[in-house]
Amino acid sequence: MLGWELPPFNSGGLGEACYGLAKALSKKGVKISFVLPKRVDINIDFLDLVFADIQKDLEKIPSAYSTYPWLEKFTDASIPFPRDFVAAALKYAEKIREIALNYHPDIIHAHDWMTYPAGIAAKEATGAPLVAHVHSTEFDRTGGHFPNPIVFALEKEGLEKADRVLPVGGFMKDVLVKNYGINPEKVTVVYNGIEESVKKNFPPALAAFKELGYKIVLYLGRITLQKGPEYFVRAARKVSEYDPKVIFVVTGTGDMQDFMVSEAIRAGVMDKFVFTGFLRGDEKNQIYQSADLYVMPSVSEPFGITALEAIANGTPVLISKQSGVSEILENALKVNFWDIDEMANKILAVLRYNPLKVDLRKESRKEIKNITWDKAADKCNNVYFQLMH
Repeated sequence: MLGWELPPFNSGGLGEACYGLAKALSKKGVKISFVLPKRVDINIDFLDLVFADIQKDLEKIPSAYSTYPWLEKFTDASIPFPRDFVAAALKYAEKIREIALNYHPDIIHAHDWMTYPAGIAAKEATGAPLVAHVHSTEFDRTGGHFPNPIVFALEKEGLEKADRVLPVGGFMKDVLVKNYGINPEKVTVVYNGIEESVKKNFPPALAAFKELGYKIVLYLGRITLQKGPEYFVRAARKVSEYDPKVIFVVTGTGDMQDFMVSEAIRAGVMDKFVFTGFLRGDEKNQIYQSADLYVMPSVSEPFGITALEAIANGTPVLISKQSGVSEILENALKVNFWDIDEMANKILAVLRYNPLKVDLRKESRKEIKNITWDKAADKCNNVYFQLMH
């Protein structure tokens, strides 16, 4: 299994998804050698961790490109070249050949585009079938606007050379078929899951606001174009017009954080916002549990594991219809990401009508007991079996 990150050294949901799936697979008797590009101080008992140690070679970046002559066509200065990531992905691919030959894998399972060149190299070296897991595409990350052509090319090559492609939602399957030209017959949707549906209770964060009678609406995730932060701010302005006793908490970091702050200032609601930065572990669960509602206004969300995390912490959710999780979650409020009037209406409904909040919380908690990593692992196991026989 080829990944880019694992908790606690993760920047978002990708590492957590890899961890949850690998743990569930190992419980079913799958022996996993999980390769990470860089060495980190981490010990996980249910898998064999292998490090490609690419950081030692990244000073010699140019050599990485010589292996991929087709990348030379992207020398146009007008194309933003994500040099660090692309170089690291290609260096990872160079290192993987020797690692793959040592481990004699039955299956190579690669997570997202940074590992696809390595997946292709491992397949060529060993002849083992390649599974490409897709947690996000360049179309999702850019909201469909101007996908980076280099990243797109690496993604497309990985998806074409894979023996099976596993997107995390049906919405994403359509993107792969339509935008990448992938044969739908080799695509199997594997929804993400959540490991535990009951978490311990924490004392409320932002307790002073709670004592003064304020309600808390939470945005938690990377603050990037894909996640729709500006729609959250615009809905917050409308909510504030009707209910001044609402605080909007933003947990996460990203390249649109400054834009989000300036949007809140322009909308005249900056005094209603609290920015916590990136939280993990108990702190993250505490902020979920403090919120009266979790809002996920994503423009293009392949899955949306944070919605399941919120529910596991007893928080009702309002999610965009442009998300994979909305395909399988019944007991959630849903809205088109651009419809800020409807978003504001639904936020106010949950804050005003306690029976709605209680009902959403209770029914969604029941529902996520069936949205598990165990089920995702069963689907992956079926794919492995088909490819090996």
